[in-house]
Amino acid sequence: MPPYVFFEKQFMPLENAKIGVLTHALHYGTACFEGIRGNWDSEQNRICIFRIQDHYKRLLNGCRLLKIELPYSIDDLCQLTIELLNKSGFNEDVYIRPLAYKSSQSIGVRLHGLENELLIVATTLGSYLGKDRVRCCTSSWRRVDDTMIPARGKISGIYVNSALAKTEAEENGFDEAILLSSNGHVSEGSGENIFAVIDGTLITPPSPDNILIGITRNSVIELAKKELGVDTIERSIDRSELYLADECFFTGTATHIAPIIEIDNRTIGTGDIGKITGDLQKLYNKVIKGSNPKYNKWYTFFSP
Repeated sequence: MPPYVFFEKQFMPLENAKIGVLTHALHYGTACFEGIRGNWDSEQNRICIFRIQDHYKRLLNGCRLLKIELPYSIDDLCQLTIELLNKSGFNEDVYIRPLAYKSSQSIGVRLHGLENELLIVATTLGSYLGKDRVRCCTSSWRRVDDTMIPARGKISGIYVNSALAKTEAEENGFDEAILLSSNGHVSEGSGENIFAVIDGTLITPPSPDNILIGITRNSVIELAKKELGVDTIERSIDRSELYLADECFFTGTATHIAPIIEIDNRTIGTGDIGKITGDLQKLYNKVIKGSNPKYNKWYTFFSP
């Protein structure tokens, strides 16, 4: 079955979906997107789409920031996604990418007076970082400030900041970058939120340090408290605090939970997956498949 896309208000084979070379979003990054995981459960023969409503709520908030007006509610977007999966026939893990964008064939920097469009495509995505233990460096690039481009939405243009940091890290022999805010506090990875474990408590940067408020981040905070009895403190983190932390890890829809074993050539903790990180990994990997009825509010099931 060929892959399908929802594009220009209709479903079509992915190979038929084309945009013009003058599309505004292509030239100026005037778009916002989401990444949504659908996790295949072979025992139940179904896909568990994880927190789809929360993702679409964040997408629509990003649209408000960019003055993108879409004729769809959260429920509409969820239903379109189910229809797309039904046409595509996946029976494996899927990654769903909705993109709302300025579609006018127009040159000129602005947000007003432009047409808007939505596309949704589903594909497969393996291990995002490619490692089960991650080595990081602190990037020389600073995280874009909210007064420059709002960090509260997944705005396409802001990801040039992430791309610069990611390539810098990999070209210097690391797996991922950690960006600092303009005031020198730890912000996030190139596409992930970050946590430190210090004296048995989770510490993670707050919104004012220019983080994207991650859906996986919020899930981990709730799971840590309810299932492990581990509290989370949201506060600014100094770079050197990460070096001395007992454990560190990334979270993200694409990444899931990724243990950090080294930062700037300094071993974190024991240099292996820490206990709290490991417990959260096991717990999270079960929950995202729809196995825990306590978290039914997070699940949308689809059977091919």
